[in-house]
Amino acid sequence: MKRRHFVSSTAIGAASAAALGACSRTATRSGVQTNAQPRIRWRMATSWPKSLETIFGGADTVCRRVSEMTGGRFTITPFAAGEIVPGLQVLDAVQSGTLECGHTASYYYIGKNPALGFGTAVPFGLNAQQQNAWLYHAGGLEAMQKLYSDFGVINFPAGNTGTQMGGWFKREIKSVTDLNGLKMRIPGLGGEVMSRLGVNVQVLPGGEIYLALDRGAIDAAEWVGPHDDVKLGLNKAAQFYYYPGWWEPGATLEIQINLSKWQQLPKDYQQVLKSATMEANLNMLAQYDALNAQALTALVAGGTKLTPYSKEIMQAAEKASFDLYEANAAKDATFKQVYEQWKKFREQVYKWNQVNELSFANFAYPQEKS
Repeated sequence: MKRRHFVSSTAIGAASAAALGACSRTATRSGVQTNAQPRIRWRMATSWPKSLETIFGGADTVCRRVSEMTGGRFTITPFAAGEIVPGLQVLDAVQSGTLECGHTASYYYIGKNPALGFGTAVPFGLNAQQQNAWLYHAGGLEAMQKLYSDFGVINFPAGNTGTQMGGWFKREIKSVTDLNGLKMRIPGLGGEVMSRLGVNVQVLPGGEIYLALDRGAIDAAEWVGPHDDVKLGLNKAAQFYYYPGWWEPGATLEIQINLSKWQQLPKDYQQVLKSATMEANLNMLAQYDALNAQALTALVAGGTKLTPYSKEIMQAAEKASFDLYEANAAKDATFKQVYEQWKKFREQVYKWNQVNELSFANFAYPQEKS
């Protein structure tokens, strides 16, 4: 009996030791203390000034977490807009291989392909929660990555601003007629819709908006929301603050990676990078919601005139938006493919959120007093 007990205990102990050893080796390969993986140094261009710590923070989160999860063996250094390349030329730099990766917004590059707008946000599209659902679980990311493969790039969501504000205006805008001839900074397909409504559209990087608005080079400008807009000083250059930002109901920012460089990464590093981008995506949205709530209260208390877009403007903008989508789909097969898949998902998720999200919001959220 004792001998059998000894043999059994020894066998169990040996098996346990083997299992622990295997676990230890697995942890070493994928964890912080790996010494088997190569040392890799990348540079990341961004479209943001460092002063906007929340949006630039999305890039910083990715870089910091990649380093932490690889024990410093894989490091990425983020650079502000203009430090290496201008803020609106990030995709060009990544595509050419000048830089390994960038943190930017896909809709800055709709001149290359209008379907790139779906990667960030399109007018009357998806809010942040819906956008994440489409990208992560309804084929959206696969559609965008297929599109980016034509440029030798792969992308991953790495930040979301939530529903943005509708911009700063030097004078009150009550009707579509009031938009005619207005000079406004607004990028993406939202800019194309505004152009259809008579606006003279301009695209400027964040760091240039204040001076253009303050000096009268433009009459209106949109950026993100209260926290960042105050950082840029836009409230000092214009008085009327409009809402909602119907062109960006849930704007996704992303990491763009040179496809060749991505394919050369060890698989473990690829998984680390994907995890870091998802963390940045979720963290930025939470941070903006917390910061914008405080900043909007302070802006209103300081004299900013918080003003809703009129129903006339909203209806005209919505019609112009879907007219634009249909026109693009009729002449561009790639746009049509992404648009039809996105549109089907939008119809489904809108019906669901009308039942759960909207019914709750209509009851629970404070109503404006008439």
